[in-house]
Amino acid sequence: MSSSIRPAVAGLVTVVLALALALAGLQPTPAAAAVAEPVWTQTTIETPDGITLLTDVLHPADMPAEAGPRPVLLIVSPYLGDEGGTDWSKRFTDFYYGTYDGQGLFANGWSVVQVHTRGTSGSTGCLDILGLGEQTDIVTAVEWVDDQPWADGIAMYGKSYDANTGAAALANRPRGLDAVIAQAIGPDRYRATHNDRVRLLQSLAYPATYRVSGEANMSTSSDPEYALNALTHTAYCSPDEVNHFRDDETIPFWTIRDFPERAKGATIPTFITAGYLDNATNIGGGALDLFNALEGPKHLWIGWWDHVRGNDTIGTCDQYTEDCTFAMGRDSWFAETTAFLERHVKGTPLAELPDYPDYAVAAQTSDGTWRSEDSLPAADTIRTDMALRGGVYVDNGTGRGSNDSGLGAGGLVSTGSLTDGVWTFGQPVTTRTQLAGIPVATMLIDPTLPRANVVVNLYDVDGAGRATMITRGAGMVDTEGEEVIRMWPTDWVLEPGHRLAVRVSDANTENYIHVPTNAEVQVVSGRVELPMLPGARVSDLAGEPAPRLLSYQQRAPFDVSSQLVAQTLSSFLR
Repeated sequence: MSSSIRPAVAGLVTVVLALALALAGLQPTPAAAAVAEPVWTQTTIETPDGITLLTDVLHPADMPAEAGPRPVLLIVSPYLGDEGGTDWSKRFTDFYYGTYDGQGLFANGWSVVQVHTRGTSGSTGCLDILGLGEQTDIVTAVEWVDDQPWADGIAMYGKSYDANTGAAALANRPRGLDAVIAQAIGPDRYRATHNDRVRLLQSLAYPATYRVSGEANMSTSSDPEYALNALTHTAYCSPDEVNHFRDDETIPFWTIRDFPERAKGATIPTFITAGYLDNATNIGGGALDLFNALEGPKHLWIGWWDHVRGNDTIGTCDQYTEDCTFAMGRDSWFAETTAFLERHVKGTPLAELPDYPDYAVAAQTSDGTWRSEDSLPAADTIRTDMALRGGVYVDNGTGRGSNDSGLGAGGLVSTGSLTDGVWTFGQPVTTRTQLAGIPVATMLIDPTLPRANVVVNLYDVDGAGRATMITRGAGMVDTEGEEVIRMWPTDWVLEPGHRLAVRVSDANTENYIHVPTNAEVQVVSGRVELPMLPGARVSDLAGEPAPRLLSYQQRAPFDVSSQLVAQTLSSFLR
């Protein structure tokens, strides 16, 4: 079923920066101490549709394959270029060596398998970006590992793209999969690139950047078969790529990539992270929907960070010997995920796992505190309506939602208007008031021309008239009628004297690609359904504010005039 094409023993492993983290100025936390390097071999896996998948197998130095069964961590990814043919990809060595209090996976009897998806590095076929072909790769990879005599339990691990391969596995339910850890996911691929026909900026990168990443690290020292496969990928793989730019979410290209819908009822234990300020994998891309679709043991870290891993730190530090500033605000990623793997892959009793998370959701609020929830939205959520005023705006594609340009793809600088549009301001709150969940705007819209852009922004406005965007949503309208915009999830506390505001306008140029009609759009009437908690929650989990939250709160606010507030007051309706 497989054939060895290049055995090698890895050199001393140094934890290196993944490209995305280097660009973000973030560092995976280094391990506490050096551990024995694994023995690396490469093999190939054949898929049912005839694709050959290059595969790295990493066994502990003291546990060769013939030593018997052991648990396996599986990575299925397009980002596993083999370091110019001389070494295996170090994309997740931070996790391999950071678990078990810095002893690492290999020292604790785990093997690792890294499978290169079709159309990337030394695998044959066309880059499929989570389509049916790549889903075949994922299922084949899991079941190949399950068939190996040295495998006893399988967990998938990843961040961003290779977190979405975990989401695809949940949708396809391959034999032998025991657990999934998925960070920074956008598991509904349509909503990860579009809001109701309005494209997000990061979607411009698809699929070209994936192809470049998939062919990275090929060199003259690479295996000849690896080099041949890498060089020929782009010659015949372009026709289907145009579908990434089609905005009809009902076409099969998108429905087969809707993993929250297809994973409904899955019972595979899953650990997810999602950031409200993630400019590469937007929070509206279905992470919360996937979490709520699952029926097995599940855990979620959700809060005010960007495109980071659970163990990422700001600057270089060693979490085992000194204090670190963690990008998500918590220092327990390795401890909790190690316990999660022990429980669901190795079957270790809970009584022996003091670090196993005793919550479903670890939620970070806008004040930087952490709390546990049994679900999100919480069971005691109160749905409160805020009536919207009518008015007219011009769809000229110049508006923006926030002063924080970091909300765009790569921090795109936007200079459009912050105040144009149809505003509605609520009355100041008298007590600490918390929203947590997904606001939904329902409006009667009358556009002058079809394909008119409609953007809804929700703001916290303080007593000095400084507005901070809480969340947003976008859509497109062709004719007069009702438009429903499901905004992105949020978790925000309004302090006494602050008020909510809603702005309906033409654009958020820092985050979306708008094709304006340059015509008027009338908001006839509307309301926003707000997920309110009965009172502001009290923190019951350890954790600090995510550094990205602090920078957002400093950079995002902008001034709204007292005259505008006075002219556009509304009321809450129960």
